[in-house]
Amino acid sequence: MVPFILLIVSFLIFRLIGFFGLSYFDVWETSLRSAVALMFLFTAMAHWGKRRPDLIKMVPPALPNPDFIVTATGILEIIGAIGLLIPITSNIASLSLALLLIVMFPSNIRAARKGITIGGRPSTPLFPRTILQIIFLTAVILAG
Repeated sequence: MVPFILLIVSFLIFRLIGFFGLSYFDVWETSLRSAVALMFLFTAMAHWGKRRPDLIKMVPPALPNPDFIVTATGILEIIGAIGLLIPITSNIASLSLALLLIVMFPSNIRAARKGITIGGRPSTPLFPRTILQIIFLTAVILAG
């Protein structure tokens, strides 16, 4: 839920900054692109922080080397976030992050069904998580 709140609040802050004169954020697409990038940078931090063991538990057991998968997805989130902020790469970054969200969704399903905790808190139940995933996908695609 924190990434969702960060996405909404940062988007509104960027729009407000644009409204008060910083022309870079005067366009909603730029504000959204920046908010999505910020969200992905935030979520990438968990791949190396205290939540890392929980993320490793989320990886479906059929996949090999969950430790590497968590590291790789964190790196891809950072690369995608940076790519969103560079105009020439924003479209490919947007599509790549959308694909990454789709590929990682089975881990979220597993967390919801198995009751895996993340940072000591229960994972988001499947239905709200699916709605959030659709919102994230929409934001990522619109950001490109």
